[in-house]
Amino acid sequence: MSESKGSILVADDEESVRNLTSRVLSKMNYTVTTASNGEEVLDKVRNCSFDLLIMDIRMPKLDGMEAFKTLRINYPGLPIIMMTAFSTVETTLEAMRLGAFDYLTKPFDISEVKTAVEKAFSSRLENDVQSDTPKQASGLQIDAFVGSSPLMQEVFKTIGRVSVSNSSVLIQGESGTGKELVARTLHQYSNRKNKPFVTVNCGAIPEGILESEFFGHEKGAFTGAHSRKIGKFEFADGGTIFLDEIGEMSPMLQVKLLRALQEREFERIGGNEKIAVDVRVVAASNRNLRESIKEKTFRADLFYRLNVVSIFIPPLRERKEDIPLLAAYFRDKFCAKLGKQPKRISQEVIEVLQNYDWPGNVRELENIIEYAIVMGNGQVILAEDLPLEIATATKSQFSDKEGKPETLRAMVKSLEKGAIAAALQKTGGNKLQTSKVLGISRRALQYKIEEYGIE
Repeated sequence: MSESKGSILVADDEESVRNLTSRVLSKMNYTVTTASNGEEVLDKVRNCSFDLLIMDIRMPKLDGMEAFKTLRINYPGLPIIMMTAFSTVETTLEAMRLGAFDYLTKPFDISEVKTAVEKAFSSRLENDVQSDTPKQASGLQIDAFVGSSPLMQEVFKTIGRVSVSNSSVLIQGESGTGKELVARTLHQYSNRKNKPFVTVNCGAIPEGILESEFFGHEKGAFTGAHSRKIGKFEFADGGTIFLDEIGEMSPMLQVKLLRALQEREFERIGGNEKIAVDVRVVAASNRNLRESIKEKTFRADLFYRLNVVSIFIPPLRERKEDIPLLAAYFRDKFCAKLGKQPKRISQEVIEVLQNYDWPGNVRELENIIEYAIVMGNGQVILAEDLPLEIATATKSQFSDKEGKPETLRAMVKSLEKGAIAAALQKTGGNKLQTSKVLGISRRALQYKIEEYGIE
């Protein structure tokens, strides 16, 4: 018998699917193990090493998505192919944002399974050859589009429903929440995905040239117009134009934009020719535009023209349950970028991150994780690898009796002591189980218990 090409775990609640998939993969000379629910998956992954996981989304006890969230954090190097009999844009987005290697819709052809598996193993081999450098696993993945909180679930559902339409969309949320990412996802899942996606930052372009950026100009239209220029709307014909920070636009230009949206045509500056375009408009603002209307700095008629569908991106401080998944995603991203093996994120780091208020939202978290990857030396990201300001910002929880911020070392010890005490309580005082939960040796656990005087 020839040597096995690798080990695969197949998880599906339907026995017929497990058996069929197992037979096919065994004939391809893979070693196959099966599981019938998410709890079995987690148990088998903890106790055995697998090269690939093929998992159904809907399973009893613990479904595939919930199992995936745990695996993404604790086993970042395991490629996962998701399966579902209920393929919608929403479920595709769900698999995509979690970082699935591939996505199969049941009933699937055997050839699809074979292709996906061979692709996964080829990618894994390629990573091994290239100095063990991890790569972004999936073409399904869109940068930083991660979240499992109820607030983000509503965002994903809205995107799934709206992406197939041509309706204008207004995205609102604080800076750093991912408004452009939502706009790009709307475009990618629309019928316009093979046409241009054009971005205009209305707050970054001087008012004097913004009209030219929008609609273009003819040669000689004004001083310095040495040649004809095609505007962003014309470039975006057939596709999507994303108007970022639209609340910064001057009242005069708001009028011209409104006319262009109403008539679906415009003239270049200095020209007489009417140019018709087929463009979907997605706009975004970090301002409350309804307040801007009251303050008479934004036109109500333009607002209602843009706000056919509204998507609000919640700030990170309101969805802190998403932080572990986001941190895991950024860890994978920067480990791959820097040519490092994926690191484990310690529980104390997760607790520090979840006790911070994130004024810069997801963008700030991304920067923090990159810093930790660059500055940390070991295979585990520790609290001491984080920037000092993140730790000191949680001083309301980690301070001395006089309310003064403690040193970073003291904060780390406080977190470590709390994590050990909580784990001991969870395992009923079983030190062997506690050491496994914490990912440290039993000897190290005993040393920490004595050091902190934990009873």
